[in-house]
Amino acid sequence: MITVVIADRMGKGQNVAKGVEAAGGKAVVVPGMGADMRLGDVMQQENADMGISFCGSGGAGALTAATKYGYPERHGMRSIEEGITAINDGKTVLGFGFMDQEELGKRLVEAFEKKHN
Repeated sequence: MITVVIADRMGKGQNVAKGVEAAGGKAVVVPGMGADMRLGDVMQQENADMGISFCGSGGAGALTAATKYGYPERHGMRSIEEGITAINDGKTVLGFGFMDQEELGKRLVEAFEKKHN
C-alpha cells in the first residue's frame, strides 16, 4: 500500500486524501495552518512513499522536505498532468498550488503504482 502524506498551507487536503484512498493508498493529512512546512517531518514519521504539498506558490513545503531530507521534488505545479510527469521522472515530493481535488489524489497514486510496481 502506498502511503501519501498531504500537507496544505491552509490545513486542507481532505479531498485529495479521498482520492488517494479510492486508488487503494493510505492518506495521512497533516493538520493545521502551515502544514506544508511539516511535510518532510511527517513523511519521515510515516515512512511515506510520496508527499504532496499545497500552498499559493506550490513550492515551500516541497522545497523544505527536499532540503531537510533529500527527497526528490518538483514544485510550482498547477495540473494533474504535471504531477504525473514528475512521478514518471522519479520525484516523490510534489508541490502544487491549491488543488484539493479528489481526482488529483487518485491519479497520482495510480501513476506512482504504475511507475514503481
